[in-house]
Parts: sequence; C-alpha cells; structure tokens
Amino acid sequence: MTLDTCPCRRLEANPLTLAQCCGPILAGAPAPTAEALMRSRYSAFATGNIDYLFESLAPEARKDFDRKSTTHWAKSSDWRGLEIAAADKGGPDDQTGVVEFVAHFVMDGETRAHRERSSFRRNPETGGWWFVDEAKEKKAPLVLGRQPGRNDPCPCGSGKKYKKCCGA
Repeated sequence: MTLDTCPCRRLEANPLTLAQCCGPILAGAPAPTAEALMRSRYSAFATGNIDYLFESLAPEARKDFDRKSTTHWAKSSDWRGLEIAAADKGGPDDQTGVVEFVAHFVMDGETRAHRERSSFRRNPETGGWWFVDEAKEKKAPLVLGRQPGRNDPCPCGSGKKYKKCCGA
C-alpha cells in the first residue's frame, strides 16, 4: 500500500487514494451509505482520527466511548485493510443498515482479523449515517491471535473497554 492509498483499500480499477475514497467523509461530508461510513471509520482508526470515531457514533452510543483506549488501540495497531463481507440495507434510500466486515491489523507483532456485524442508522440532520452498535444478531467477535484482556480496547471498534462490551 502506498501512502496515498486509502486505508480501507476499496478497489476500483486501481486502488483509490484517501482523497478519492474516505477522505471527504473524514473531513465532514455525509457518508452516502452505511458501508461508506464503516469504511471511513476503519480509515479513522488507521489515521488516528479519534474525534471522527466519536462524532460518527449515534448519540446514545457516545456515552460509553473510551477515548483513551480507542486512541491506544488506533495508534498501537498497523492497519492492513478492510473486507466488507456483507451489507443488508444501508443504501441511499434506507434508514437503517447492517454491515458485516473483517478488519485486518497487526498489534504487538501479531496479525489479527476482527469480524463483526455492525448496525447503522441514518443521521436525520445531515442525511449521512451513524454507527449504532454491533448488530444484535451477532455472534461473539472473532479475533485471531492473542485475545484482548479485560481492560484492552474492545476489538469490535466500539471505543469501549473489552470488559464493558463484548467481554461482558
């Protein structure tokens, strides 16, 4: 990956740059789809844009946001790319959607993959999207490699500690 390639690694005929892909959304443009918001959130982790991770949460999800652990996780990981496994709704004409993804990263020298189904809701003020939470019909998140400790950031990307999220 070159420095110009978007961290989410969405591929068209050629890899897209951050400016062509997630950059405008990270800069404040409304995400047109739930998948676009998911990709931009992954890119925010990869670029250390913690403010965006907070702002892209639905208001009710913000109360549990742990800025310190999210910052630690974002900065101590080498982000390797995002795969979108499936999307249910979340398009331009929908109000809700679910995106299943696999986030690839290296942490503490170990290659890891985190799989999750996340739910999204349209932001009525901007027409863009908010991350709500992990979809209710989810299974436990799959993390390959060392499992997170109770006080580690949750690998689901919620910004909460593992013990307050998927480890509860």
